[in-house]
Order: sequence, then structure tokens, then C-alpha cells
Amino acid sequence: MLFTRTLILILGALSFIIVIGGALYEHAALVPIWASAAPASLAMFQGEYAIVPFRFWMPVHPVTVILLLVALALNWSTDRRKYVLITLVGYLVVLIATFLYFVPELMSIVQSAYSTAIDPDLTARAKTWETMSLIRLAFMLVLAVILLFGLTKSGEPRRRYRSY
Repeated sequence: MLFTRTLILILGALSFIIVIGGALYEHAALVPIWASAAPASLAMFQGEYAIVPFRFWMPVHPVTVILLLVALALNWSTDRRKYVLITLVGYLVVLIATFLYFVPELMSIVQSAYSTAIDPDLTARAKTWETMSLIRLAFMLVLAVILLFGLTKSGEPRRRYRSY
């Protein structure tokens, strides 16, 4: 059972770190470009050869949540529980913020009609989105460190002592 507990926790941690890797890639390669001069800079999201980031994001989040939930269940009676629980709750908060603010705002920005003119208001919204998303990413990095610390803890169930 120790092997299974540890394996599922490792898979959950890998999946969580893959989410962070995707976000780091987007913030290094894509966001600075599309947020720089909207709507002209949004061309990468439009047309026949548009990039489609949701093909990555839609499956990776449910897989990560499921792996973390299973890891929490399997490690419930171990010293790893609080690390997995903190990460899972933090991740759920991030996902709620993502679905309430980040996705709707991003869709609103990237679905703007293409124009070679730069809209200062739209560009400001894109820059605000970028800043808020970087804060979200920093929070995720902290959660990843917490989760990885959990892997350093014993996967054996805690012994319960009875006092008579």
C-alpha cells in the first residue's frame, strides 16, 4: 500500500507541476506578445491556424484534481495528509478564480475583432490579466513546493496510541 500511496502522490505532483509548466510556457512565450498591443496582437488566436490553448488546459485540470483527490484519500492517515490537503484546497481556489475571472476575461479579450489599430483600453485589460495571472502562477509555485514537501514525509499510517 505504501508503494501505491507514494506512486499516486508522485503522479499527482507531476500533473500539478505540468500545469505550472504550461503556465510558465504561456507567460514566457505567448502572453507578452498577445497582451502587448491588443487587438492587433491577438491575431495568434484567430483564423484557420489559430493556437488553441484549451486543448491542453481542459484535460489537464480534471486529471490533476482527480490524482490529488486520490492521493489525499490514500494518504489520509499519514503525515502527508496536510501537505496534499493544503495543495488541493489551494488549487481548487485557483480553479474557481480561473473560471470566474481568468477564462471569461481572456475570452472577452481574445475574441475582440481584429484590427491593426491598438486599443489602449483593451491593451490595459490584457496587461491587468497578465499581472493577475502571474500572481496566480506564483501562488501555484508555492503550492507545488508544499506538495513536494509532502513527499518527504512518511507514507506509513500514523500510529494511534490509546491512553487508559
